[in-house]
Amino acid sequence: MQKEYVVTLNVPPALEEMMVDCLLILEFEQGFSSTPVSAHHHENKGLSIAEQVTGRQKKIRFQMYINGTDLARLLVDLRRQFKGSGIQYWVSPVLENGEL
Repeated sequence: MQKEYVVTLNVPPALEEMMVDCLLILEFEQGFSSTPVSAHHHENKGLSIAEQVTGRQKKIRFQMYINGTDLARLLVDLRRQFKGSGIQYWVSPVLENGEL
């Protein structure tokens, strides 16, 4: 049985369209979702004065459900296209899934 994962990416708003284009080209079976989020981090690197005062940085969160084979391909492509961009990501195993 092939392992499945959820990938989460926190992307700066300036890179939102570029990320959408990248993910659409990869054509994952389940697609992906995106939503605006506020990121909180102890480092002030790259924050505007307003973001430093409020302790929030605007990001766009992308999430996708993906199998292990596609995960490897996704990470290679993201590392190549977004190197040095500061995009945070994490990968979580899926314990169960289905449709209600």
